[in-house]
This record gives sequence, C-alpha cells and structure tokens, in this order.
Amino acid sequence: MDAATKKQLELNAAKIRRGIIEGVYNAKSGHPGGSLSSADLMAYLYFNRLNIDPAQPKKADRDRFVLSKGHAAPVLYSTLANRGFFPVEDLATLRKPDSYLQGHPDMKKIPGVDMSTGSLGQGISAAVGMALSAKLSGDSYKVYALLGDGEIEEGQVWEAAMFAAAKKLDNFIAIVDNNGLQIDGPIDEVNSPYPIVEKFEAFGFKTLTADAHDFDSLDAAFNEADKADGRPVAIVMKSVKGKGVSYMENNVSWHGAAPNAEQYAIAVKEIEDVIAALEA
Repeated sequence: MDAATKKQLELNAAKIRRGIIEGVYNAKSGHPGGSLSSADLMAYLYFNRLNIDPAQPKKADRDRFVLSKGHAAPVLYSTLANRGFFPVEDLATLRKPDSYLQGHPDMKKIPGVDMSTGSLGQGISAAVGMALSAKLSGDSYKVYALLGDGEIEEGQVWEAAMFAAAKKLDNFIAIVDNNGLQIDGPIDEVNSPYPIVEKFEAFGFKTLTADAHDFDSLDAAFNEADKADGRPVAIVMKSVKGKGVSYMENNVSWHGAAPNAEQYAIAVKEIEDVIAALEA
C-alpha cells in the first residue's frame, strides 16, 4: 500500500473515532471500546475495499457488510456518516428517542445498513445466508461480517461457520475483532474461545491473521482472502480495545460506558491532534 493511501486511511480512521466519541458522549451510553478497536478495519473496508455507493445504498451488486457484534453500532454509524451515507452531524443523536441511530443497527431506517443486528451470533448467520443467495443467483458480490471475540463464544456462530464451509461459500469473509476483552472481563477467563484460528480451520475455513491497526497487514490479509479456493475465509485480527483514546485502551470498563465531560474533552483532543497532524 502506498504512503498516500495509508495516510488517507489513517485520517479516515481518526475521523471515525471522533464520531464514535461524539455519539457515545451525547448519548451518555453506548459501546466505545469495541467500536474504537475496529475503526481502522472499517476505514479500510469502506474507503478502500468494498464495492459500495452512498448515492445508491441498495444497489444490487454492492458488497454486503454485516456488523454481527451489533452493540458496536457507533463505529458503523460513524463510518457510514464519514463515507457520505448520511450527515456526520446526526451522530450526536445516537440513542435519542427520536433518532434513527439507535443502540443497534436498523436496516429499515439507516442508509447503508445491510442487516439489523444485536443478538450475538445472529449477524454471521444472516451474512452466510446472503453469501448463499449470491451463489444461487450467480452474483459476484462478497459478504463481510465483523464478529467480536466474545461473540464467538455463541454456539450459533459455529453453526453458521459449519454451513458456510459445507456450501463452499468462498464469497464470505468473517472478521474476528480479537481485542481480548468482553463485558465481563478477559475472554480467556470468561469462556475462552481460543485457539480461534485453529477452530475456524477445523470448521473448513481458510484462516488468516492481521494486525487490526496496521493497514499494510489488513491489506495483505484481504488480498489473500480474495483468492477464492472454495472455502469461506476467516480473518482473525489482533486489536486493542479502546484504540485511539489513551485511557480507554485495554480497559474493560470502557466496553459499555460513556465518557463524562472531562473524559470527553481528553478523548476529543487526542483524536483531533492525530487529525491535525495527518492534515498538516
């Protein structure tokens, strides 16, 4: 990946992080930790990878993205807004009673959302169904699903994985945000899903790894994922929960909490400093 592209992606990711903080702060609730950990991935997908068009959010040949860990809605909303699907200013209405941006994504109300999600495990199941539909219809679009590493403790995830492999859905890419923390603590202490890579391999997936905060690493993994060989793909990306806000990083208490005014100011300054440096 060339330096100019990488710098632009870093800028997009920083703006996505700014939108996450803006939304969660104004809502006084939400899930910043797992949203921030996946901001770089979302910048990469929506500004560099996916076949999408904000002017035609329902175009038939678009790639599909499903946020299986639906509680990380702030990162999806901020990404869609910064990509032009709806006004960035609307992020401040997150979770307000009269807002279309509720705590979990709603495909009937939000442009660019391909599946309503929230109950963990169900998103990947819907995404696998979309991939099967594409195969049956002879369509060329790909389907991407982002899962949390705590989410993959759900049995439904593995039913979907088994089905994807059985149907040879090599147009399906599962991405695991492996930040190591879930609401109750470290994933290996709550109900360890490890070894994640080996599990997906055992279920018949082509498995890859990536650094969630390194665009060259992400690019290499997704380029390899494009080499279809009859197997669905799983990309396990190692990430830092709360990435980009110093006091939130690797701190499980920020899984589902909103910053107060002082914390908000600190977070915004840290992110704005990054944006200013990239725009200089």
